[in-house]
Amino acid sequence: MGRLREQMIADLALADYAESTRRIYLSAIRNFAVELGRSPASATREEIRRYVTSLRERCGSPSRFRQHLAAIKFLYGRTLGRPQDISFIVFPGLTPKLPTVLSVQEVGAVLGALKQPTYSAVATTIYATGMRVTEACTLETRDIDAARGVIKVRHGKGRKERFVPLSPCLLKMLRRHWRQEHPESPHLFSAPVARGAARAPTICRAVKQAGKDAGLSKRVTPHVLRHSFATHQLEAGVDIRIIQAMLGHSSIRSTSRYTHVSIQQLQQARSLLNELPR
Repeated sequence: MGRLREQMIADLALADYAESTRRIYLSAIRNFAVELGRSPASATREEIRRYVTSLRERCGSPSRFRQHLAAIKFLYGRTLGRPQDISFIVFPGLTPKLPTVLSVQEVGAVLGALKQPTYSAVATTIYATGMRVTEACTLETRDIDAARGVIKVRHGKGRKERFVPLSPCLLKMLRRHWRQEHPESPHLFSAPVARGAARAPTICRAVKQAGKDAGLSKRVTPHVLRHSFATHQLEAGVDIRIIQAMLGHSSIRSTSRYTHVSIQQLQQARSLLNELPR
């Protein structure tokens, strides 16, 4: 599917999809082509339907299933211009899950277990600002505004820009990292081995391993550090609307889920046992 792949790559770029989303979509369509045994461009509506039906059982998680559906819808709706062939596709709902949150002590243990300087610097930046891992990896030196105490996130989800806080402590750490590691310009964090910016998948693997090395039973990822940032900000009394802006959430509903995992807010509930007659 070489020609079709190139056309889809061009369409994804034209639609300004994030690099990570492009990789996921192309991988999903490649799997479809392998299963089909030929180019998806020649697939009939019934063949697409059978493949989608089998995907529901094979994908495992609902989120992964939705990713495959989105890729198929993009291919036939945008690249091939055949929306009628996938009109039967309906995205399944996702069961809301509470985010995993680390305590301040657990965060410290994870960051302390990261011995590679760049991995440690990226993970620390994620926890200190609430950035997504891809946002932190693509930071450039021009994004640091030391005078105003902010970092400009230019590669946010949906290509939305925003500002996140730059504390004096984080600024000191970043300057020390710059002096010691000399990252490849214009990147703030360079890949330790390959050229270019730090790679999100590499940071994810490093943080996951750091969680294990720190002896935590929780599954630790960069996004867990982001969840922990939001929850700890809420527990510190920061207004939820400000947290929403720092995280780059379009809806307050996305941010409000942290109220369900805030220990301090839960502890404000009255103990009904004290009201029982003795």
